[in-house]
Amino acid sequence: MPTNLSTIIPVIIYLALSFAVAIWARKKSEASQSSQGFIEDYFIGGRSLGGFVLAMTIIASYTSASSFVGGPGVAYRLGLSWVLLAMIQVPTTFLTLGILGKRFAIMARKTQSVTITDYLRARYDSDAVVILCSIALIVFFMAAMLAQFIGGARLFQSVTGYPYIIGLVLFGASVVLYTAVGGFRAVVLTDAIQGIVMIVAVVVVLLAVIKAGGGMEHCITTLKEIDPGLITPTGPKNAVPQPFTLSFWVLVGIGILGLPQTTQRCMAYKDSQAMHNAMVIGTLLIGFMILCAHLAGTLGRAVYPNLAAGDLAMPSLIVELLSPVWAGIFIAGPLAAIMSTVDSMLLLVSAAIIKDLYIHYRLKGDASRMTLVSLKKASLICTVVIGFLVFIAAIEPPDLLVWINLFAFGGLEAVFLCPIVIGLYWEKGNATGAIASILLGTSTFVILTIMKPAMGGIHAIVPTTLVALIAFVAGSLLGRTPSLSKGH
Repeated sequence: MPTNLSTIIPVIIYLALSFAVAIWARKKSEASQSSQGFIEDYFIGGRSLGGFVLAMTIIASYTSASSFVGGPGVAYRLGLSWVLLAMIQVPTTFLTLGILGKRFAIMARKTQSVTITDYLRARYDSDAVVILCSIALIVFFMAAMLAQFIGGARLFQSVTGYPYIIGLVLFGASVVLYTAVGGFRAVVLTDAIQGIVMIVAVVVVLLAVIKAGGGMEHCITTLKEIDPGLITPTGPKNAVPQPFTLSFWVLVGIGILGLPQTTQRCMAYKDSQAMHNAMVIGTLLIGFMILCAHLAGTLGRAVYPNLAAGDLAMPSLIVELLSPVWAGIFIAGPLAAIMSTVDSMLLLVSAAIIKDLYIHYRLKGDASRMTLVSLKKASLICTVVIGFLVFIAAIEPPDLLVWINLFAFGGLEAVFLCPIVIGLYWEKGNATGAIASILLGTSTFVILTIMKPAMGGIHAIVPTTLVALIAFVAGSLLGRTPSLSKGH
């Protein structure tokens, strides 16, 4: 039976607020008088993001169910070693904007690129690159969205006591509707709101855990009594060996430059001051948020040492340590993390279908051949249909949820990392290299993930990245230099 109706009311109010923001954003985008203007507004917010909103949307689109449920759940089992590992994610905003930001924004404006695939088309002048990247983006994003839909519904179920399907309907319908109606502007504004909610939520939960555990010193002492390995850098029974830690610098460090949902933001800021402000704000906030969330999971072991599964740690701490009303308010934090990841993916999949495939190949790249009304309708319908398909797949949730998510993110990095980053800085990079990198990198990742050969604790993304890089360089040296790179 449901724990308390007062727990679900704040969640409903929060979701209603997100939809209200979408309606407002829709009205703002209606000021666009042309199809191209609508495309820029709907998919990248008219390139007008300020520093704070830019920082919050990068943080919110990057963090997900794993940041608020899966990560603290692993920290509950493995202790401070996983907190240390999670902090590798701190440079996310700094790396994304520092390495890609300025150059990527200049190239995107120069080529009038609205999506990552737009840029890749202009950079490599290759239909094969565009089609491979579009297909990869749709497939891996739908897998990642499936994991997020299930994570959101399960989180709602565990906190409120309502059935899984109710959580799935409420969560799925809300995120699909506000993304479809409001587009990029609604996504980034709700991301900013969600980012604030996430930060407040993790602080309150962490303070509640420390208080329930008798203070920080007593919590650490209790963890040491449970298992001394919980307070070591390598975890109980060396569960987090050094090669695995180093692998994470690729998977959630350098590799984030290959995630389209974060790199897309580099096209959308209004000026260099906004970018520089976002680098500072984003780095400070994501570090603070990840530290609080994972510390709450670790110290939660001292309060509730016998939970059946690590993934129950954060929901259990929220339900047990907060009043029903506050539990409802702060469960919006993890829900916000999940929603802000899904909305970015929905928008990019919609862009891949409408902008990168339909308009370019069916309409020969001329968006003006579609009326503004029909373009708006097509974008809305496409977003809703994609969301509905993921919703249907989530009704009977598969097991191994965390591995679906990691597989999707690793696959995206295998496809996009070298074509985006190396292509941005190396003039000799060309379509031959990009195609070789995509095909060999993705194949390597899939094979290693399925076969799971012994690699001494190294994650599959490390050899995948090396293979993709070698393939990109070798293929580029064999192929011809594209015309665009000669001018940048």
